[in-house]
Amino acid sequence: MTRVGIISDTHSWWDERFAYYFSACDIILHAGDVGLPLVIDRLETIAPVKGVYGNIDGPEIRERFPLVANFYIESLHVVITHIGGYPGKYELGIKQTLLREKENGCPVDLFISGHSHILKVIPDKKLGLLHINPGAAGIQGWQTVRTLVTLDIDGAKMQNLQVIELAHL
Repeated sequence: MTRVGIISDTHSWWDERFAYYFSACDIILHAGDVGLPLVIDRLETIAPVKGVYGNIDGPEIRERFPLVANFYIESLHVVITHIGGYPGKYELGIKQTLLREKENGCPVDLFISGHSHILKVIPDKKLGLLHINPGAAGIQGWQTVRTLVTLDIDGAKMQNLQVIELAHL
């Protein structure tokens, strides 16, 4: 079993509670708009980090992370991008990626995106995947509650999904 922490839109903000809530995680997934590399450096002291760059990220983050990450955790196929939309309103490029993976016999099980600062956990019955936007963990933006997500992956099964709310400072 793999414990996964999911975070997005930190916008250079570090909160010590990230370390607390992700302390039991085996991997952390960052869905872009990291800001300063310091955020990733600190997350990597907790667990390995896979991520993507977002629209505010500069060259240091863009050299570290791709625009779209496509990988497996155990038997679960994961795709992450920053600006991806959500079921019924996917961005065109990511929709094509999700459809292509399904047509190639490698359907995506978990699709993660950020950008909107709006927490969403939505099953996509048409594509047979779970979409997660973990909301925003930073203080930049209009959100009143900052959020993180954790879940367990056991083979190809997702379980114990938890939304963690961090009050604005």
